[in-house]
Amino acid sequence: MTNTQEPQNINISSVATAVDAVASAAADLKLYDTASHAVSNFTPIKPGQVGMYVCGATVQSSPHIGHIRAAVAFDVVRRWFERLGYKVTFVRNVTDIDDKILDKAAAAGQQWWERAYIYEREFTEAYNTLGVEPPTYEPRATGHMIDMIDLIKQIIDNGHGYVVTDENGNPTGNVYFDVASWPHYGELTHQKQTAVADTASEVADAMGPSVDNAGNDKYNPVDPADMSEDKHDPRDFALWKAPKDSDPLDARWNTPFGTGRPGWHIECSAMSHRYLKDMFDIHGGGLDLRFPHHENEMAQTRAAGYDSAARWMHSAWVTAKGEKMSKSLGNGLSVPTVLAENSAWVVRYALGSVQYRSMLEWSDQTLTEAQSAYDRVSNFIERAGAAVGGQPPREEIVSISADALPADFVAAMNDDINVSGASAAIFTAIRSGNTLLSKLADRVDSDVAKDEVRAVLVNVRAMLDTLGLDPLAEPWVSEGAAGGAGAGADSAEHTALDRLVSEQLEERTEARKAKDFARADAIRDALGAAGITIEDTPQGPTWTLK
Repeated sequence: MTNTQEPQNINISSVATAVDAVASAAADLKLYDTASHAVSNFTPIKPGQVGMYVCGATVQSSPHIGHIRAAVAFDVVRRWFERLGYKVTFVRNVTDIDDKILDKAAAAGQQWWERAYIYEREFTEAYNTLGVEPPTYEPRATGHMIDMIDLIKQIIDNGHGYVVTDENGNPTGNVYFDVASWPHYGELTHQKQTAVADTASEVADAMGPSVDNAGNDKYNPVDPADMSEDKHDPRDFALWKAPKDSDPLDARWNTPFGTGRPGWHIECSAMSHRYLKDMFDIHGGGLDLRFPHHENEMAQTRAAGYDSAARWMHSAWVTAKGEKMSKSLGNGLSVPTVLAENSAWVVRYALGSVQYRSMLEWSDQTLTEAQSAYDRVSNFIERAGAAVGGQPPREEIVSISADALPADFVAAMNDDINVSGASAAIFTAIRSGNTLLSKLADRVDSDVAKDEVRAVLVNVRAMLDTLGLDPLAEPWVSEGAAGGAGAGADSAEHTALDRLVSEQLEERTEARKAKDFARADAIRDALGAAGITIEDTPQGPTWTLK
């Protein structure tokens, strides 16, 4: 039997350690709760600390942007908690055994664990490339079989699960949760234990099958084990399931209730309890996990005798022409495909450009707007840094408390992580900074003026950093200013281009000094035709790509 995986602290955020105390702004944080269907004030269970569990990937194949949208969404939530001064314990699981993994590995001639690890590494690379902070703990399902088996025993002992036996009374390996024994079932998604549908359940049913309306879900296909005639009630779901004949011998675990492997939901109950103990602050995941996965998870956790999450949060989908992006639906976009055409910074900005609960319509326009945002951000940061004699160090940026940030940014983030409003606050600050830069040469009190520009620069970078977008932070600074796709300011291509353009700008400056304005205009026009925008500043001309 696999030994239980011990907790290993992978990452302690620099932001969490840089802020000494929880900011006063934390008192105004309001978040939506799926269970209450309401936005309410957030109060941590433990003062100064936040425990978050977010469902991670089933590592069956390469990540697509729908997967990464959820990761970016909860990364922003986490980063705001850290900016508020909370110490965050962030757990994101890896589902490394599953019917799809077993079936696809067999079809590809792979070991199932080999396939799982190949794609786990692809997901990790995608997270890192797009600036998603590493979790505090990232447990694998296969490392927690003992935890799952013990949890199932407790559910059975508490009278909320049953073991299916054969004609001789021997356990078959199939164990089901007894929904009828748990009167609270349906509380997360506001669905009743009855065949009579109401308005609330009809809304939920439109997103997939529900307690009241079982059926095929194109986003979450029904587990074959949950279709068994051995169930006492159609609503019952698998806690543990007997292996298929095609399952490899090393994908089976021996238990008191027979040989088999976990059902779909039990791993998250076991791992959230192991790493966050009893009730923790937030359980997150994609909207498609709300039912049945999270409904079942909540029920089995509480039926085992443990508290469940205090608040449930769900990120909406990436859509294409109104339809959820999904590989199974044939409209998914892999992360490498998107990054081949766009910088990682631009892709991250696009994925986090709307509030986590809003559907994100993906199109060329989405990426064009993100690239435009990058151009505005990088242009200001570069010009402001040059004006004040250098960029503020990263240590200063991460030490800025939420209380020191612009009020409109803080209000937006405290309003259920309204990143659209937060982005608007950033560009308001950039406009203000550009105005200060344009007047810098005319200010008699130049030192005071530079301090004002620097203050705006620090705020802009700290706000961007809260969204994971400070261009001078990792991973962007290592990949170049924009990250990926050869778009960075430190790339060989950019360096060569900068030299060529700088020579042209020097020639243009000399022409203007000689009052040869025709030559100066000709250089400007030639650069403009090549896609380069020239801006004359008190510190000299600067250039950006259009």
